[in-house]
Amino acid sequence: MDPDIEQSLHELLLRLAGRTPDQLLWRFRDWLGEGAMGTLARTLPRSLLKHRIDLDQSEYRLLVAGLIPHGADWHQVSSTLGVDDVTETRYTFTQSAPEWVNSVDSVSVLLHATLRGRADVGEVRQSWRHLGAAGEGGAKRVLLVTATAGQPRLTGELQRVLRVMGDEEPSVEVIPPRFDLPGYHRAALAESELVCVGAAGAGHRLVAA
Repeated sequence: MDPDIEQSLHELLLRLAGRTPDQLLWRFRDWLGEGAMGTLARTLPRSLLKHRIDLDQSEYRLLVAGLIPHGADWHQVSSTLGVDDVTETRYTFTQSAPEWVNSVDSVSVLLHATLRGRADVGEVRQSWRHLGAAGEGGAKRVLLVTATAGQPRLTGELQRVLRVMGDEEPSVEVIPPRFDLPGYHRAALAESELVCVGAAGAGHRLVAA
């Protein structure tokens, strides 16, 4: 796969976090990690239109660069460009785990064992997402991971780990270097805790602007 195309789609899917239903977003990321570009080209533009998710100019360019080479319908792609500003996230985040998470968090333990000291991985952090005010609408784990390479494949791997651990619609945000964090990620980062550090170490920390 052309790495530029892969990176365009990965960055687009990062920017769609918090705006696209979890059950769709994790699947799109899974397909990207597996290189299923034809499937993404058929389904992603149609899903954006179905759920009325408008793209801004930069997101639209990422969609064009990522999917037109793989046969996406040009009319559907062009229809995703919105005229209004992208809606800010509806979510709030907390650092503290909800009461239903055991004092020994098995997911965090497994992530620590899997990613601590791993090549290309910097920081691994987690936050808890709420719909509306904190404590309302349940809580969902959001992983925030910095990686210097292989972001789509690492995303797919971590999604599979979380699904095995019981999260059917995992939220895994693998951030490439020099990526301008959207508001969703900045909010999650501000209320996150460190899980572990990979071999890329402190030189690749998540920083909220």
